[in-house]
Amino acid sequence: MEIKLGVPVLAIDIGGTKVAAGVVDPAGKVLCRGQILSNACTAEDLFERVLGLAQEMLRIHRKPVSVCGVGSGGPSRDNHRLLSPLNIAVWRDFPFRERLSQALQVEVHVDNDAKALALAEGWVGAAVGQDNYLAMVVSTGIGGGIVLNGCLLDGADGNAGHIGHVFVSEEGRADAAGVVGLLEGQASGSALADLLKGVAVADAPLQMRQRVGTLVGRGVGSVANLLDLRLAVVGGSVALGFGDDFFAAAQAEIDRICHLIHSQGTQIIPSPLGADGGIIGAAAVARQRWPPFIWG
Repeated sequence: MEIKLGVPVLAIDIGGTKVAAGVVDPAGKVLCRGQILSNACTAEDLFERVLGLAQEMLRIHRKPVSVCGVGSGGPSRDNHRLLSPLNIAVWRDFPFRERLSQALQVEVHVDNDAKALALAEGWVGAAVGQDNYLAMVVSTGIGGGIVLNGCLLDGADGNAGHIGHVFVSEEGRADAAGVVGLLEGQASGSALADLLKGVAVADAPLQMRQRVGTLVGRGVGSVANLLDLRLAVVGGSVALGFGDDFFAAAQAEIDRICHLIHSQGTQIIPSPLGADGGIIGAAAVARQRWPPFIWG
C-alpha cells in the first residue's frame, strides 16, 4: 500500500445513542460529517447502517482514503477485534473491524471511544503538551482514557480507563452490567433518562446537574489520587450540555478529596473539541497506529 504525506482518514465514532462519521485531515480538521441513530433490531442491521454512513462520507469527500479510525463504546475483546458495547445490545463479540475493512477495502483501527478522545485531546485539544491526564466521555455511557508519561494506557485487552465503572455511592440504580453504585449507573445519559421519566436530559433540574457533576468529580478525584495526574478533560453530550453547573460541582468534589501532594490542584475542564471530539478521536486512533511520517 502506498502511503502519502497528508492522507485524510475516515473516522467513525460509535456511541450508545448515535454513530457519527466524517473525514478528518492530518491537522485534525473535520472535512465532512454525518450521523445516524445507533438503535437497531439486529447486529447486521446496525452494521449495514454504519457501513452506509461511512460510504456516504466517502462520496461526499470524493477522494479515496486508505485508513479508517474507529472509536467505540466498550468493553471489547481481543484488543477491540470483537465489540460488545454495553449500550448497544445487538452487538456482542461483533467482529466490526474485520467486517468494515472487508467492506470498504481499507485498513481499519479500533479503540475505545474515550481512549480515542484522550488521543484527540493530546493531539489538537486541551491536553496538547501534557504527559499525564485523564479524558472522559459523559454521554449515554461514561468512559475514560488515561495518558501516563506520554503513553495511552491499554490494559491486557485494550479496556483500560473504564472510569464509568468505579464505585461512587451506595445509592442509585444498576448500570447496564447490573451493578449498583457505579458511576455509569448514576450519572450517564441512560441513567438520567431513566430517573427523569420522560423529561429530556437537557432539561434536568439544577440539583440533578450538580449531583452528576459531584459524582463525576468523585471518580476523577479518585483517579487523580491513584495515578498522580492533575488534569481531566471531559466531553460528551451530558457533561457539555450541563455546562457550568456540572463542572463547578465536579471541581468542588475534586478539591474536597484531592489532598495528596501529587493530586492537589487537579483541574477538570470541558473538552474544547465539542461535538466533533468523537470523530477527531476516531481519526486519532488511526493516527496513532499508522507510521508517524504520514502526519507531518
